Amino acid sequence: MTTSPYTSQSAFDGSRMRVTLLVDLREGAQQEFLDAYEQMRDRVASVPGHLGDQLCQSLENPSQWLITSEWAAAPPYLAWVNSEDHLETVKPLQSCVRDLRSMRYGIVRETGGTRPHLGGLQPAVRVGDGVTRHALTFTVKPGSESKVAEILAGYAPPQARVDDSTRLRRTTLFMHGNRVVRTVEVEGDLMAALRHVARQPEVRAVEEAINPHLEQHRDLTDPESARAFFARAAMPAVHHVARGGPEPAGLRRHALYYPARPGCGMALARLLSRQDETAAADPAGPVYRSTVFQREDIVVRLIDVPGDPETDPVMALGIHGKRKAAVLARLLDGAALGLAEPPTSEREATRLLTHADMTLITDRRAAQP
Repeated sequence: MTTSPYTSQSAFDGSRMRVTLLVDLREGAQQEFLDAYEQMRDRVASVPGHLGDQLCQSLENPSQWLITSEWAAAPPYLAWVNSEDHLETVKPLQSCVRDLRSMRYGIVRETGGTRPHLGGLQPAVRVGDGVTRHALTFTVKPGSESKVAEILAGYAPPQARVDDSTRLRRTTLFMHGNRVVRTVEVEGDLMAALRHVARQPEVRAVEEAINPHLEQHRDLTDPESARAFFARAAMPAVHHVARGGPEPAGLRRHALYYPARPGCGMALARLLSRQDETAAADPAGPVYRSTVFQREDIVVRLIDVPGDPETDPVMALGIHGKRKAAVLARLLDGAALGLAEPPTSEREATRLLTHADMTLITDRRAAQP
């Protein structure tokens, strides 16, 4: 359980979680929606960590519905929502929904007393920076990497201002082999920003240009195909830490790619997150800010460091001590990084950094308002 004052976001604090799903139905789709919900409810009830849910209908507008669910902790929910089983479970809802929005909350306080047998409460109220962080990842056909990098680096940035309350603050793209990772930072409403970006002509042109090179087929003119692609590409931020004090000059952004062994992605993300908290508390450490993104067995760590992370590769990699290096070795899929064997000591951190460091394609910041 984390209580670090430098942590503004974490899926690993042990607290129960509340998920709300705002649903706006298409005209005449009410019964279809109710049938789909009954099927979905039965499948979700058997998911580990799921404590219960409620279906609510608006008193003012019968086409608006609210689904709330409670989870014992964030990790089992994230494992479920990022799975293929989840995509198949919610698929029947797509045809009857006009608009849908999901929100996730850690439970901080409650009336009626705590329920420790169901999970704890968020241990502390976090102080954020008003920024939502999100990532997308996908793979391209081997041999097309240089062409894809050229396309992704060459487009004009979209307009940063979405509306009075939402602004696209920063977009950074990286590649590791044939894997692309796009990270975004948004002030305000993340979904509004993503929809705004998707509508921009220059962005649509880029997306169409890379379509022939994708390993997973998609048709952006087909809403269902586009929705399925981006659902599979979504990689949520599970942990974010930032050292206090003024931001040092000359910060450089890096991304590190940690493929996990099957079923070990969440454990690997948890290990890196805990090490990042240790690094943030060390005034002499090289990492000023870090975000861990995770989906299934793919973990990406975004770090801001003053200079080159190779100046202190152990802390930049997020491992410190022989025991932690051994744990990392057990969780990491070294073969996916091109390693004959995973690292087993701090001394091998530089070798891992060489293989884990992603290639920066473009880093675009919005002008300060």
